[in-house]
Amino acid sequence: MPGARVRRLRPFAVPVLLASLLAACGSGQGSAGRTLNWYNFPDDSGALQTAADNCNRASHGRYHIVYHKLPRTADGQRQQLVRRLAAKDTALDILGLDVTWTPEFAEARWAREWTGQAKRRAVEGTLEVPLRTAGWKGRLYAVPYNTNTQLLWYRADLVPAPPRTWAAMLKTARSLARRGKPHYVEIQGAQYEGLTVWFNSLVSSADGAILDPSGTRPSLGPPAVRAASIMRDLARSPAADPSLPNQMEDQNRLAMESGAAAFELNYPFVYPSMKANNPGLFKAFRWAPYPRVDAGRPSRPTIGGVNLAVSAYSRHPGLAFEAALCLRNRDNQLTAALQGGLPPTLRRLYGEPSFIKDYPFAQQVRAALESASVRPQTPAYQNVSIAISHTLSPPSAIEPQRSVDAISERIEPALHSEGVIP
Repeated sequence: MPGARVRRLRPFAVPVLLASLLAACGSGQGSAGRTLNWYNFPDDSGALQTAADNCNRASHGRYHIVYHKLPRTADGQRQQLVRRLAAKDTALDILGLDVTWTPEFAEARWAREWTGQAKRRAVEGTLEVPLRTAGWKGRLYAVPYNTNTQLLWYRADLVPAPPRTWAAMLKTARSLARRGKPHYVEIQGAQYEGLTVWFNSLVSSADGAILDPSGTRPSLGPPAVRAASIMRDLARSPAADPSLPNQMEDQNRLAMESGAAAFELNYPFVYPSMKANNPGLFKAFRWAPYPRVDAGRPSRPTIGGVNLAVSAYSRHPGLAFEAALCLRNRDNQLTAALQGGLPPTLRRLYGEPSFIKDYPFAQQVRAALESASVRPQTPAYQNVSIAISHTLSPPSAIEPQRSVDAISERIEPALHSEGVIP
C-alpha cells in the first residue's frame, strides 16, 4: 500500500564500535536472554509473529524478540515512534519504518547507520529499488523487509488484450461504456497518500521527477504537466468511477469485485481477495504491467513497503542488527509473502516455486520492482505529499499547468520547514 509520510532533522553517525558489537553478539558473551522490542505495523496474518518466533529459536537464547503492534494507520504508526524516539526511549530496539520515513529518521539521528558486515549482509541479494528507500545521503539506515508495487488488473472477458498505455486504456473504457459494458478504471483518487503515489508514478513514467536529485528543490516541468493531464482526462471520462474523489485501495478492490469495473490499478492483495470473494469473476481476472505514459518508454510505478531500522537509543544495538537481519531472511520473507501477501525484497525468492504458486504474477511484480520509482526522498516528505494531494483533489478539477505551478509553489516552503509536523 502507499505507505506513510515524513519530516526532518539531522544525520546520525554510528560509533566505530559497531563492528565489535556485531562480533560480540556472535559470541553470545553477556547477551543471554536480552529482550529486543520490535515495533511494526499490525499484522493479522501471523507472519510477523512467526518471524519473531523463528529468530528467537535461532538465537539459542542470546536474545528474545517481542513484537509490538503499532497503530493501523501510517500516521498513527509514525506518531508513536516519533514521540518515543524524541524522548530517547531505550525500550525501542527494532523499528518498522514506512519507506518514506528513512530520511527523516536519519536526519533526526533516531536510526543507526548500517556499516561493515551488517551492511554487507543487508545489501546482498536485495532488489536495488527497495534498497534505495533504506538509504539517505549515501548511507544505509535500514534493511528492506518487504516491498509493494501496483499492477494493472483487468477482466479478460471484457478486454482480450491488456492496454499498454493510459491513452489505450481510456479508449477501451470509452468503447465499453458505449456498449453498456462494465468500464470503470478503479484507482486511488481520494485526498490522501494514494493520490500522491498516482501522480508520482505518472511523473516518473514520463521521465520526470517531483524533486531535484538533491531533494532540496521542486523539479516539476513538462512530465508533471503530462501526468496531471492524464489524471484530469481519466477523471472527466466515462472511465471514472463516480466515487473516484473518495476512493482508496480497498474501495477500488470492492468495486472491481462487484463487477462494475473493467480495470483496476492496485497492489497484489486484490488477487487472493477476488479469488475468495467472487470465484466466478476470478476466472477472468488477469494482470499486466502498469500502463505506460508513452508507448516507447517503460512505466515506473511507485513502490511501497517497510524497512527495519535499529533505534539510536537501543541498549543492545549489536543484537538488534543481527535480529533485524534474521527477521528479513529468506524463510521469514517467504512466510510474509505467502501468509501476509507482502512481496519480498530478496531477488532470489521470485524464483521460488512455492512463491510462484501463490503469486503467478511474481515475474511481473519483479519486473515492475526492477524499474520502479520511489517517492521523493526528503525529511519533509509529509509536507510534500500533502501539497500534492491537496492540490490535485478532486482529480476532475485539475488544470494541468496551473495545478503543477501550484504544487511547485507549495513544495518550496514545505521543503524548508523546520522541526517535526504531527
